[in-house]
Amino acid sequence: MGKAAPFGRGRTRRLFGLDRSAPEPTATRSGQPLRPFTLPNLVGFVRLLLIPVFLVVAFESGDGTSWVAAGIFWVISAGDYLDGLLARITGQYSRLGALLDPVVDRLAILSGVVVCWHFELLPRWLLLLLALRELATLLLARWGLSHGVDIEVNWFGRMAVFPVMSAIFFAMVWPGWFPTTLLVIGVVMAIMATVLYARVGRDRIREAREAADPAQQ
Repeated sequence: MGKAAPFGRGRTRRLFGLDRSAPEPTATRSGQPLRPFTLPNLVGFVRLLLIPVFLVVAFESGDGTSWVAAGIFWVISAGDYLDGLLARITGQYSRLGALLDPVVDRLAILSGVVVCWHFELLPRWLLLLLALRELATLLLARWGLSHGVDIEVNWFGRMAVFPVMSAIFFAMVWPGWFPTTLLVIGVVMAIMATVLYARVGRDRIREAREAADPAQQ
C-alpha cells in the first residue's frame, strides 16, 4: 500500500505531461511508419487548418484587437497540449505526430508574429527576434533530419511556448506592458532552447559519424 501511491502520482504526472523524464516513444523515432490516422494527429490537422482562419479574422478586425481572433489562436495553442495528452491516454504515438506538432507550433507562432507586427501590438524588435528564432529552430530540425538525428524538445523549449503564445493572445485583447513582459520571458527562454538544440544536434551528429567510422575516434 505504501509504495502504490508514489507510483500513482508518477503515472498521473506523466499522463498530464508534468514528468518528461522518460525517453520518447519508439513510434515517434526516425524510420518508424508515419501512421497519419490517429486521434492526436487529427487534432494537429485541425490546428493547421485553423491558422489561415486566424489570419483572415485577425486582419479583418481592422486594428488586430479581436476576441474572435484571440479565441481562435487560443484553440490552436491549447491544441498543442491536447494532442500530447491524447497520445499519452490512447498510446497513439506516431512519427507523423512527432514531425507535425513542432511545425504547427512554429507556424502558429509565426502567424501571431505577423498579426502583431502588422498592427504593432507588440514591440517589433522583440517580434523580429522571435521570428528569427522560430525560423532557426525549423532549420535546425531540418538539419538534424538530414543527418538522421532527431532533435528532441528540451525543457526551455517546452516552457517557452506558454509565455510566447500567451503574449500573442493577450496582445490581441489587452495590448500593453503585460503581453510585452510575457514575450520578453518567452523569447529569452526560446533562444536558450535553440542554443541547446544546436549543441545537442551537433553532438549527436558527431556521435553518429564516429559510430559509422570508428577510425575517426
